[in-house]
This record gives sequence, structure tokens and C-alpha cells, in this order.
Amino acid sequence: MNVKEDGNLTMLADFYEFTMANGFFESGAEKTEACFDMFFRRVPDDGGYAIAAGLSQLIEYFSKLSFSSEDIGFLRGKNMFSEEFLDYLKNFKFECDVYAIPEGTPIFPGEPIVTVKGPVPQAQLVETMLLLTVNHQSLIATKSNRIVRAAGGRPVMEFGSRRAQGPSGAINGARAAYIGGCVGTACTIAEKKFNFPALGTMAHSWVQLFDSEYDAFAAYAKAYPKACTLLIDTYNVLKSGLPNAVRVHREILEPMGCRLEGVRIDSGDITYLTKKVRQYLDREGLKDCKIVISNSLDEYIIREILAQGAQIDSFGVGERLITSKSEPVFGGVYKLAAIWRDGKMIPKIKVSENVEKITTPGFKQVYRLFDRENGKAIADVMTLHDEVIDENEPYELFDPEHTWKRKTVSGFTAKKLLCKIFDRGKLCYEEPNLSDIKKYCAEQIDTMWDEVLRFDNPHEYYVDMSQDLWELKNNMLRDVKSPL
Repeated sequence: MNVKEDGNLTMLADFYEFTMANGFFESGAEKTEACFDMFFRRVPDDGGYAIAAGLSQLIEYFSKLSFSSEDIGFLRGKNMFSEEFLDYLKNFKFECDVYAIPEGTPIFPGEPIVTVKGPVPQAQLVETMLLLTVNHQSLIATKSNRIVRAAGGRPVMEFGSRRAQGPSGAINGARAAYIGGCVGTACTIAEKKFNFPALGTMAHSWVQLFDSEYDAFAAYAKAYPKACTLLIDTYNVLKSGLPNAVRVHREILEPMGCRLEGVRIDSGDITYLTKKVRQYLDREGLKDCKIVISNSLDEYIIREILAQGAQIDSFGVGERLITSKSEPVFGGVYKLAAIWRDGKMIPKIKVSENVEKITTPGFKQVYRLFDRENGKAIADVMTLHDEVIDENEPYELFDPEHTWKRKTVSGFTAKKLLCKIFDRGKLCYEEPNLSDIKKYCAEQIDTMWDEVLRFDNPHEYYVDMSQDLWELKNNMLRDVKSPL
């Protein structure tokens, strides 16, 4: 695809978005106001939570929506679209309201992450780009956070660019990984674009290039004496790499008033090697020298080797992070929830034999209830958009499917999660910088109970409905129920 230099991705849409939009004009429905929700049905890796990400790129996309003469000519050449529709695209102006949960917020199945409300041709046309943007970054941010938590406070660096699914996967994936908790990335352009640290030292090719491993280490130490981390597994970690690294420290770095910052291991039995390396470094007076590990890591491997006593100071995680290898699809969907006629909302629902695929109708808001005493999240509540949850009154929560399961809560604060991003096509949201998003993400994860955060059999976080929304949904289900 030939993407314009200005980054306009308006034509990045499934073709049926255009056939439907044209059909709206053919049927006289082009001025109908509609509301679509993006949500997901299941947390990747059978986890207890996901993390919202990708809003910044979505804002950029909405802000640049326009069709060039080349775009119009291409569509005209399909011989499927009316001139009225093509003229509409020629003069296209984004006029939708957009609501979204801020980046870095823990999110859960069933609740709207993004809501688009406006003329139905516009709300329909943005589906593909909206989904691929939020799906991808939310997936990587979630995976990153799992890996960071497994590391137990040790820094994690994102090293996956070369295995990412294309340039956008590498660049925006690095951004999402940073939101999830990584301290930096190997992807240089990500720092240039987003202003968070690009990190890295050397590859095995550096060591191989020189006549000896010692010569390679010495040359690197002379070039970067204040930031010298040496890759010690090109030949033999314990018999060659480690002794040569210590020798370079003694002969090159110490006389310059510098220290060996770290050694990196990219292969072998990590637990065994790091224990031996740590003993050797400590014995040589290099207790401050860090041990960095890479080599096809994920949260499960990290958790296991640390439980075995591996001596590791930081991790570099590549392909299994940037591709979310264990589960590479987030699964977010985009569904019509309501239309308006004569100023009145008409809710819409999709019914399925599969209960999880039944949608929740109406124009909605999502509240998160927090315990005032400990700050922990109690539950999320989906409501109709204009409903208000009174923090000063007890509130009854109930399971939307098993309605006899009820609990009354008090002493809580109620926070609206869906923030207005665009007002009739005009940006009305002040984007935080990326470091603030990362900090916010860490703070919000801390509001979750440990039971929700665990990797194995996590507690299911409650996403409930208000009474009014539940009645709306169930009345519609009763009305559309097929006869036996």
C-alpha cells in the first residue's frame, strides 16, 4: 500500500465499510445518527485484566480523515458507488463524538473501550482502523505489563523490533510496551517519535568481527567506557566471555576511572549461568556489575527462572512480547449499539446462541467503583450514558447473568471511565505525555487486587450493569426471542 507522506490512512478500511456507507446514501439513511461500541470478549492469555492503549494514534487518525482526488478516482473506478456518495467523500468532514477509556487503564471484557457517535456513514467507515489500532496496542501493553510484573521490579527492555509484524508493529508496539511498564526499547525510531529511551549495546557480530573476544571487548570499552555492557555468550560464557569481560574491566576501564556496567547472556541455561556469573563477579570485586538476560523470554519463563534462584538484574524481551506470541490476537469488536430518530435513542442489539456474543444496547457510560479506605477497585458498572451513580448512597451490584448474586456497597468513589475525546469532530481532549501514561498505568494496576493480577486462574473482576441498562437489554432479548 502506498501510504501518503502525511500519514493519512483514511482508505485503510475493509471494503464493506465503503459499500455500506454508499448503501446508506442509496437508502436515505445517510443522516441517521448512530452509536458504535468497541469492546472485547476475553482477556488474552486467560489473564484477569487488559490495558487500554492506542488512543493517541486513534486521535491522529481521526484528525486526518480526508479523501484525496486519487482516493475518489480509485473508488469511482470500482463502478459501485454513486456520485452523491463520492461527492460526500470529496467534501468529507469528520463530525462524530468519540468517547474512550484513557490509555493505561485496566479494562475488562464486555465494557466499551471506545464509543463513536455520529452520522452512520462516518461511524461505520472508521471501524477497521479503530479496531486494528486499539487491538494491537492494547494487546502489547497487556503482554508487556504481565512480563514486567513477572520480573518483580527488575527493569524490562523491549527488544522485539526485528520480529515485529512490520514497521508499525515495531514502532507502535514499542510504544505500547513502554505504557505497559518496559523501561525502554531497542527500536531507535520509537525514541525519535515518542521520546522514551532507545537502549542497546552490541550483537554477536561485534565479537566475531575481531581477532579475539578480548579484542572485541577492549574496543567496545574504549568506545563506551561509561556505558559498557558486554555480550559474553558468543563462544563460552564461563570459560571465555566472563573472564575476558573482567580482564577488560581491569585493564581498560579501571585505569580510565570507569566500571564494567554489565554483562549480557543470550543463550544457555539461564539459571545455572547467572548463578555462576554472579559468584565470579562478586569474587572479583564487581558486585555492582549487572547481569542482563535475553533469549526468547516471556512472563512464564521469567517467573520460573527467578523462582529457581537465577541472579538477574534486568531483562531484554523480544519476539514473545512484541508479537504477544502466546496469544497474538486481542479480539476487540465494533458493534452498533443505538441509533437516533427525531432526537430519540433507539437501542440496537445483536442476538446470538453464544451468550458472550450478545451485545449490550444503548449509548453507555462505564463507572469504576473504588473503595475509599484502601483505594482498590470494587467493580465496573455499565450504565446508560446519562445515568449518575451517587457516591453518597449505597449502591447495589448484581451479576447481569446470575441476578441473584447481589451485593450492596457503600463508602466508595465512582469514576467515569469513558472520556469525551472529540466533540462533533473537534478534538476536546488534552493528551497526556507518554511518561505520564506509563505512570498512570502503574498507578491503576496498583488499584487492582492481587487475585485479579495473578497469572494462573485469576479472580474474575466484576463488570456489572445498572438496573436500567439491564432492563433495557433483557426487554429487548425477550422481544426478539424466537419461538420454540
